[in-house]
Amino acid sequence: MPSIKLKMVRLSFPDLFTPTQYQGKGKFRYNASFLITPGSENDKIVQAAIKEAATEKFGARADAILESIRGNSNKMCYVKGDLKEYDGYQGMLVLSGHRNQEAGKPGIYDCTRAGPDGKPLPLTVESGKPYAGCYVNVSLDIYAQGAPNEGVRCGLSGVFFAKDGDAFSGSKVASPDDFEAMEEGADAAALV
Repeated sequence: MPSIKLKMVRLSFPDLFTPTQYQGKGKFRYNASFLITPGSENDKIVQAAIKEAATEKFGARADAILESIRGNSNKMCYVKGDLKEYDGYQGMLVLSGHRNQEAGKPGIYDCTRAGPDGKPLPLTVESGKPYAGCYVNVSLDIYAQGAPNEGVRCGLSGVFFAKDGDAFSGSKVASPDDFEAMEEGADAAALV
């Protein structure tokens, strides 16, 4: 099972702090999708890992199986973004990763800040990062799955916030500068 690291990919549909079920069914899992530019170094890394995982699992049948599942998001973790009508997906490739709740939450860190040990600081849901539309570095495992659910999957190990980006939700992430501090007095009394 190839382990890969991708740098500066755009994050989409992150369920990183609270596991969810797929369409309300099945096991709870953590999820995220990553937008990758076709032909980029990240794309080459993913393509090579998919080929390696398929060859390990399927041997001489790998190319035929990959050809038969390409473009099917239920069987292939890496598809063309043009298949979906979401912001930022057009002309991109989309890698979808998951991690079952039983395996524990993926590591979620901030690459822009380091602790006293020089390592990235962990993030919490309260930090507001990472969010859909920001840029992240990710650690993933690519693996092939045999029958009856033959396909190539992506395991989510870690997500590292790297840089702000335009939020996909249509709104930006709030900043402490967005509002003035509320003082006691007329403004505070008006809210009660």
